[in-house]
Amino acid sequence: MALASKLKMENIGSLTTAAFYGIAGIVFLVLMSLSGFPPHVALLGVVSVVAAYGLFMKRKWANYLVAILFFVATTFSLYTLYFVIATDALATASMIAYVVLTWIFTIYIFKTRGSKEP
Repeated sequence: MALASKLKMENIGSLTTAAFYGIAGIVFLVLMSLSGFPPHVALLGVVSVVAAYGLFMKRKWANYLVAILFFVATTFSLYTLYFVIATDALATASMIAYVVLTWIFTIYIFKTRGSKEP
């Protein structure tokens, strides 16, 4: 029996999307403690974890959090890229991957969930 059917998810894409936001939130919360507790990283981590919960439980308000995270994550990533693109290759690669995955999963959420919910 597939993992998605055990968790009562309609497809593996929904599970992957919830996992992305959950993992990204946990990573931001870990990075927060390693970088001197900046509040914007903590806020991004907490909102990502809450969005992952909402997506996993199929709550209507999760779409709003995903939309908010789209704009906040894009702004945060592009701002960080502006300052570290020439100095830190790992940070540059991770920010590019994060912003691209955020765009992909946001588009996926609004294409699949937008038509099913009122």
